[in-house]
Amino acid sequence: MFDLLSYSLADFHYNDNPNVLLPPEDFDSWVNHPLLADTFSCTGYQLATSPGTTTYLLDITNNDRIKVINLSSLNYLGLSYHPEVIQAAKVALDQYGLGSAGVPLVGGTFDLHLDLARKLAEFKQKEDCILYSSGFGGNVGALQGVLRRDDVLILDEKCHKSMVDGGTLSGAKMLFFDHNDPEHLATILETHSGKRILVGVEGVYSVDGDLARLDEIIQVCDQYQAATYIDEAHSNLIFGPNGRGVAEYFGVEDKIGMTFGTLSKSFGVVGGFVCSNARIIRYLKGYSPPWLYSTTPPPPVIAGLIKELEIATRDSSLRDRVLANASYMRKSLLDMKLDIGCSQSHIIPIMVGSSGEKLFNLAAEVRKRGLLLMPIDYPAVPAHLRRFRLSVSAMLTKEEMDTSLNIIEDVIAKALRAEEKKS
Repeated sequence: MFDLLSYSLADFHYNDNPNVLLPPEDFDSWVNHPLLADTFSCTGYQLATSPGTTTYLLDITNNDRIKVINLSSLNYLGLSYHPEVIQAAKVALDQYGLGSAGVPLVGGTFDLHLDLARKLAEFKQKEDCILYSSGFGGNVGALQGVLRRDDVLILDEKCHKSMVDGGTLSGAKMLFFDHNDPEHLATILETHSGKRILVGVEGVYSVDGDLARLDEIIQVCDQYQAATYIDEAHSNLIFGPNGRGVAEYFGVEDKIGMTFGTLSKSFGVVGGFVCSNARIIRYLKGYSPPWLYSTTPPPPVIAGLIKELEIATRDSSLRDRVLANASYMRKSLLDMKLDIGCSQSHIIPIMVGSSGEKLFNLAAEVRKRGLLLMPIDYPAVPAHLRRFRLSVSAMLTKEEMDTSLNIIEDVIAKALRAEEKKS
């Protein structure tokens, strides 16, 4: 029998089972082993209550309810359970029913969808907006819809897989520049001058928490007349004087050709949207399969999202709180001598190293202590940079943060320091 905990999902991607509808034989042995199930229990949970900062998990092994402080939720502003949002969804439920029961072009569009799209376009200071039923599908659909086989898509090497998949489906030539390296980007652009080019970056990178060097990247794109695309999934409603994202933070919104956002992070619900000039949005509606062939989001969800956008833009209080909480957490973790990479945001990694066994054992231990931290394993991150990802919420209290930090110190920091001494 192989060493169970030295393996990851990356080791079973190639499937040599003669039956295409069955996984590799050794995958079954790996994933079903009791030791592995116990170690990976930190990922085998179900939420038993709303995804607040203190919540309950349902342990699927014994149906116990476990109270935890939640540092894994992407519900950064706590909007999904805001009383005004819930009430707006209830009103829409009574008026429209639960589902849209149609794709956008065939009976699936309500006045609510048009209203949210208009409000998002105004918020992002673009001419028009297209809504998607999922964030992943939005990135895929936008890039698949605007790019063609002879085009060139140049992505930061740490861009989300949805952007990579969108580029793959488009048939465009896809290239990657070194993370946040404008000089390397310039080298690639120089090599492909004369082509139709789209450069894609993220506002806040989802597992590192650093910001795109957007002002410098835009300068390079301007020099080579390359169009720009930014994924603001983790930065909408948080960065910038009005919460419009990292593009606003750097003062380059007018230089961004197309901006993408999810409705599942700061909004805490589901869906995605893309804002750009009205002509290309209209074009996307003819050539973006995830929009054309997916049922539109349910009207109660859309009504809740409209209310969320209103709440988040009334004043700066929510984004001020999430950034203040993130600053407090980053400083405290650095005081413990933990490696948090280059985090500049509410996403904070704690680097653990190359051992998947250590990562998941620590994750299981902190959960037993009442803290939910998401372990990020290879291949989602490089094998030598396995980590925890802390997602900081505006709703976290000082007491919750301090309790979390005490658990991190007792379980993670002490274990890593002990290991460092041994080496």
